[in-house]
Amino acid sequence: MPLDLTAANKELQKVNLDDTALFSSFIFDSLASHGKQFGYGGYLEPRAIYHRSAVFGTEPQHMRSIHLGLDVWAPADTAVYAPWDGEIHSFQDNDEFGNYGPTIILKHPIGSETIYSLFGHLSRKDLAGIYVGMKVQQGDALCTIGPFPENGNWPAHLHFQLIKDLQNNSGDYPGVCTPAEKDFYQENCPDPFSILFPDGLEE
Repeated sequence: MPLDLTAANKELQKVNLDDTALFSSFIFDSLASHGKQFGYGGYLEPRAIYHRSAVFGTEPQHMRSIHLGLDVWAPADTAVYAPWDGEIHSFQDNDEFGNYGPTIILKHPIGSETIYSLFGHLSRKDLAGIYVGMKVQQGDALCTIGPFPENGNWPAHLHFQLIKDLQNNSGDYPGVCTPAEKDFYQENCPDPFSILFPDGLEE
């Protein structure tokens, strides 16, 4: 089920987003009320949730609010699988409040091109036993959705993002940009949903 985290969602405005437990209840109660276990969405969504963390800026004119990945809202410990063959490019625990928490970036050779996939808000246990250059195959169990607070202090979900040029980043890459940066990041971070699910999803 798609979830709307923009200012247009009046119910969202009633939630104390600084309280991760309340935020989590809002997300999963919304899904349960529609008989759903999983939620998704968010690519290029102008979100109204990032004021909860200084990671996204403190000055209104410089606040990052445009979401650059696909979020999959699901219970903690849900398994996540590699979308294509590749190798581990980098990983780290981005542990500031509101950041990605444990993060893995894969490097995929696709034809003559290379694309990177970023998996954020994972479990810390997922970073144990992996190493840069480790090969993965499409469909391999790669990681799991992490619980809060270790996942960056968010309701349990996966942030999945595709990146053409990592711009020398390692273990991290912006997952949210300012409106002024949207054109650049839209080009550098293609829509994961349209690539993974070209025919859409059944509701």
